[in-house]
Amino acid sequence: MLQKFKRIDGPIITILLLLMGISVVAVYSAGRYWAGHQNDYISIIVNYAIGFVALAGMTLLDFRIFIKYARYIYLGGLLVLMLVFFFGENLNNAQGWLRIGGLSIQPAELFKLGLIISLAYMLMLRRQGELRFVRDVLLIGLVTFVPFAVVMAQNDLGNALAYLVILIGMLWIGNMKASHALIGLIIFTVAVVGGIKAYTTFHEEIYTFMKDIGRQHWTDRLDPWLMPDEASAAAKWHTENAKLAIASGGMTGEGFLQGSSVQSGRVPYTYSDSIFVVIAEEFGFVGSSALLLLYFILIHRMILIALECRDRAGPYIVVGIVSMLLYQIFENIGAFIGIMPLTGITLPFVSYGGTSLLINMASMGLIMSIRVHGQEIDDDLPDPVRSRTVKQT
Repeated sequence: MLQKFKRIDGPIITILLLLMGISVVAVYSAGRYWAGHQNDYISIIVNYAIGFVALAGMTLLDFRIFIKYARYIYLGGLLVLMLVFFFGENLNNAQGWLRIGGLSIQPAELFKLGLIISLAYMLMLRRQGELRFVRDVLLIGLVTFVPFAVVMAQNDLGNALAYLVILIGMLWIGNMKASHALIGLIIFTVAVVGGIKAYTTFHEEIYTFMKDIGRQHWTDRLDPWLMPDEASAAAKWHTENAKLAIASGGMTGEGFLQGSSVQSGRVPYTYSDSIFVVIAEEFGFVGSSALLLLYFILIHRMILIALECRDRAGPYIVVGIVSMLLYQIFENIGAFIGIMPLTGITLPFVSYGGTSLLINMASMGLIMSIRVHGQEIDDDLPDPVRSRTVKQT
């Protein structure tokens, strides 16, 4: 056991401890204004303690165990997602939480890791061969689309989009044909450009439709991004005040506990989704850059682990986790500087949120397991080529 812990990646653990410190400081500052959130920083410490225990447990387990049972992980995760329709609680316009005793969990967050493991299993079976369009790309896309549709129906746009980003990242490393990638890029570009054009052209009709089906808050989040001049004051309140707070931070910030917008409550959810605003306003460009540098080093260390791994499934898992984290970082920060729509996604390892932190720490544990166990080639994993040969003989 000690030999395994000696092989863990020290820089990643150091970065996680630094992110924990940033999270505690930022959440403490943000919680001073909001009633009921003054002690959230204590919960952050407790959640991180639980997270490091989860990280240690995942490190000790051979990650190939999860690959062997990927089908059951996928089906079990999908079942839990479906339970939200019957027993889920609504929070911030999304029906995405299950309450178990005194705990509230978000299955859509938990399913991210299950999806990564499932897609890694499917890609591993190809033995690094080129992906065929119908039997591979379409099938993997269908496996991703099912939970995407379920989470979209639960009104959780942020996590649903994360599934698509994970899919794209893993197909990219899965040896997708250049022609298929080009076709996909063209379809994506046409869909995005056409969607934006349709939204701006038929805005009134879309707004009325969304209001009728209870999705008005989607247009309230898209309007400040696509049509800022025509968006209502209420729709622009969050993002406009966030941009003003970030700008007021300047180079070195207004000082800890001195953020004028943060401490006056002009920016909502500063203890959670808007935590970056706290860092930018109170610690300025220097503090924001330090946070981004930590993320960069973290991603870099993960990619190095993928390159060193000799197992077939390990690199796929790493790329899936990297895609998940990059999406969350880019989407969360981008929403508050005006280059992305606001989707309510958390900032990894910094925002207040037990389920999000737990899944991110478990993901880091899986990365550590790949570093510890990924130097051996496992011949016990399913091999479709070998299976076909046996059947023919």
